[in-house]
Amino acid sequence: MASHTKKKRSDFIFGILIGEGSFSTVYLAKEINTNRECAVKVLEKSHILKEKKEKYVTREKDILLKINHPFFIKLYFTFQDEGNLYFGLSYASNGQLLDYIKKLGKFDLEISRYYSAEIVLALEYLHSINIIHRDLKPENILMNEGMHIQITDFGSARILSEEDLKDIDESTTSEKNLSVEEETAHAPATVERSFTRRHSFVGTAQYVSPEVLNSNFSCFSSDLWALGCMVYQFLTGLHPFTGRHEYEIFQRILRLEYKMPDDLDDCSKDFIEKILVLDRKKRLGCKEMGGYNSLKSHPFFADIKWEELVTCTPPLQPGNQGSSFENGTKDCEEDEFAKEITYRNNIPYKFIDVIIVGIFLSQSDYTVKC
Repeated sequence: MASHTKKKRSDFIFGILIGEGSFSTVYLAKEINTNRECAVKVLEKSHILKEKKEKYVTREKDILLKINHPFFIKLYFTFQDEGNLYFGLSYASNGQLLDYIKKLGKFDLEISRYYSAEIVLALEYLHSINIIHRDLKPENILMNEGMHIQITDFGSARILSEEDLKDIDESTTSEKNLSVEEETAHAPATVERSFTRRHSFVGTAQYVSPEVLNSNFSCFSSDLWALGCMVYQFLTGLHPFTGRHEYEIFQRILRLEYKMPDDLDDCSKDFIEKILVLDRKKRLGCKEMGGYNSLKSHPFFADIKWEELVTCTPPLQPGNQGSSFENGTKDCEEDEFAKEITYRNNIPYKFIDVIIVGIFLSQSDYTVKC
């Protein structure tokens, strides 16, 4: 239900820092009036302006507002003050999926199947509303209180237009990409932006698809490639494509050069091999190969009850750690919070507000009741 009451910084008690990005910081916060916890993403206006990231902030907000699915982080509200923009997000209290892979070394078959299935349902939904994530990886999959996935980080994502969809249907991986300039401008720091002088892309090295490396062509099938890489990682604890540096990783991706462990069961091997296919139109799950129905029908998911995934108890359960505000974590003081958010240039606030409000918050701040 929508609420038209604008929130402000003083409505919250800010606690521990729970995440950092290239131009944002995420804090665990508690709303004073409701006593509810949420994650508040703080974006510095001056840094956004300096790095010319206004359109990416806008796009991330638009995508978060468009998504309505239990396996994704939710945007509850936005507001701003003189120096910052604020995104109020659902708090995934159990950390990153990657944390559990590292802790266990690798997942057993049951856990691997289960979380692969949750990711499949999430991607099926995301692609149904014409959004490509473009940087899917265990670091961008958070875990909520019930240990269900919460996909996050839509700074690299893209909403496809009807023209884009037509291009995807009609083109091959050797043809022109979708807005190369837009794609390269926001490549995360985790990836080498220039593969060669003519190859730049969005994504993370170990999960980037061949078509992106070949021609900057991002499509729904590019997210499926990342799924295949993650399933391999779940079952082995390793990345399928490795190298001493990113260039070597890219070369191995383009040659489809990876080793399937001997102790991996045949069904899992077959599933991975049907997704890690160089031709984007021949990957299991893509439109040309029967879509998500064919993907969900693979024997790898034989024991999965798709209609019960959202409500069932996942096989992976952590110890009960309680609230971060109740387990001895000390809240940040106001001066500590102010110290954390430093301004990186001396652009006057009024100048920043004219640009940012005009471009990013041209409409009233959006809020919903948690």
